[in-house]
Amino acid sequence: MHRLYKQFYLTIIASLMLVVLFGGMMWRFAPGDAPTHEGFELAGELVAQLLPPAADHAEHQRILDRIHDGLKMDLALFDQGLHPIAAAGRPLAPPGPHETGGWVYRHGGGPAWSFRLPDGRWLVARVRGRSPWHPVLRLIGFLGAIAVAVAICAYPLVRRLTRRLERLQTGVEQLGAGDLSARVQVEGKDEVAMLAASFNRAAARIEDLVGSHKLLLANASHELRTPLSRVRMGVELLKDEADSHLHTQRKAALERDIAELDALIGEILLSSRLDAVGALGRREDVDLLALAAEEAARYEDCTVSGAPVSVCGDSALLRRMVRNLIENAQRHGTPPVYIEVCPEGANGSPNGNHATLTVSDCGPGVAPGDRERVFMPFYRVTGSDRTTGAGLGLTLVRQIARQHGGEAEWAGTAKRPSTIRVVLPRKA
Repeated sequence: MHRLYKQFYLTIIASLMLVVLFGGMMWRFAPGDAPTHEGFELAGELVAQLLPPAADHAEHQRILDRIHDGLKMDLALFDQGLHPIAAAGRPLAPPGPHETGGWVYRHGGGPAWSFRLPDGRWLVARVRGRSPWHPVLRLIGFLGAIAVAVAICAYPLVRRLTRRLERLQTGVEQLGAGDLSARVQVEGKDEVAMLAASFNRAAARIEDLVGSHKLLLANASHELRTPLSRVRMGVELLKDEADSHLHTQRKAALERDIAELDALIGEILLSSRLDAVGALGRREDVDLLALAAEEAARYEDCTVSGAPVSVCGDSALLRRMVRNLIENAQRHGTPPVYIEVCPEGANGSPNGNHATLTVSDCGPGVAPGDRERVFMPFYRVTGSDRTTGAGLGLTLVRQIARQHGGEAEWAGTAKRPSTIRVVLPRKA
């Protein structure tokens, strides 16, 4: 019953079974034509033996009264000209002039049976309690009962389905109107429930993306003001600077500020792209140890150790991740910087199905409450005196790691409190 088509199918089967059961009960308990036909034939033969043709009307009346009292039947006897001779019970009309016997449905009291006696007389009988409805009307009523039974069985399922679809439509309209917190209730395990769950996941994803972009835009606008102000001030000073030595210094400072702006804009664009992209566009085999060694060669007091480990991913993004980790350690930690690459199992055993990249320095690390916040965009550690960097380095590290199916976390120990560990799936 977890699939919608099964619910519809089983509802139809249940309705048909109910119809069969209802029809069987009607067939069992409703009076049938064939047994009554045979009964009236037999009753007619018996009455013919009891009604002598030469008897007077009083004798006929006495015989009909006795049959009426014994069999609980309405009886009427007519001569060959269809004139009444005697009657017992409720009144019965004579048969038509062209009738040959059998069921008569034109009588107001219900169907009756007309029987022609051997001497030409007519006997009309009617069983008390028999349904007064014509067989065509009974058939119409039976089909109507089937329709009502199917409608009663199908209504709960159809209404439950349409009610959930209506709630889903309301949620879509709320989301389209700008209410990013709109969610729908998930009921059942069928296709509609899966659609509602997918809508909730999509709405949550949209809400997270819009929220992160708002936060990124707000922080980026704040971070961009500082280098822009320095550039503006430098340009103004250059206009009035006569000393060539100072002119050269101002020009170098401007170049650094422009480079900082360029780097900040690049990190903002990369962070936005990683948020928006659901999967990597390019995958290749990357030797994580060789890549870390190439990046470490660009910095002083940076050593690499470990074993070769291959991962599958975007080499440019992985290179950016390693570079950000080294620059974070160089900028906010204390040299030297140590990089270690090794395979690791699910329980820390070697030669496992994960590749671990650990970057540490000799700094004091951060407080326990800041170990998760350092991965947030533009976050500044309390008491830090950060003069360079935009605060997106570790944010990009975590985003790149998650894009590759891994995770980045603070992993400081008593020996090396300033340590960040990245775990990535190893190439199969």
